[in-house]
Amino acid sequence: MINFALVVKLDIILGFEPRVPGSSPGEGTKEFKTKNYMTKKIALFLIIFIFFLIPLSSMAFQIVPCQNNCTIGDLFTMLNNIYTFVVTYIAAPLATIALIIGGIIMLTSAGNPSQFQKGKQILVFAIIGLILAFGSHLIIKTLLNALGYIY
Repeated sequence: MINFALVVKLDIILGFEPRVPGSSPGEGTKEFKTKNYMTKKIALFLIIFIFFLIPLSSMAFQIVPCQNNCTIGDLFTMLNNIYTFVVTYIAAPLATIALIIGGIIMLTSAGNPSQFQKGKQILVFAIIGLILAFGSHLIIKTLLNALGYIY
């Protein structure tokens, strides 16, 4: 049997209780909506930062190839390691997440052309970002080869 008092209490705690618009002070105004939207964006950023970027920082010890008596070759190795780290552990996963979000928005648009266009735009920008991230490898490799570093 379902305890309805607990369900109602959980709904209220999670913010799903029914409200009459304008019952809270400032609710319904543009400033309230903007503040609520910014709060959600900040919360999303913090979640991504805590669960995604902080564990990646533990892998940063692999970026610097030497501890003492570093040479110019170690500098180029470190630049290559930084590029590999950024593309492999940051750009590719974020682009994958953006592709998934764009696809979900397109699938759930329910015939709304603006939502479908928004999802399509997210997909296009994610693909352009991936092309730039992986295409920069050609530029970096050409630059390093011109400087005499072959890896």
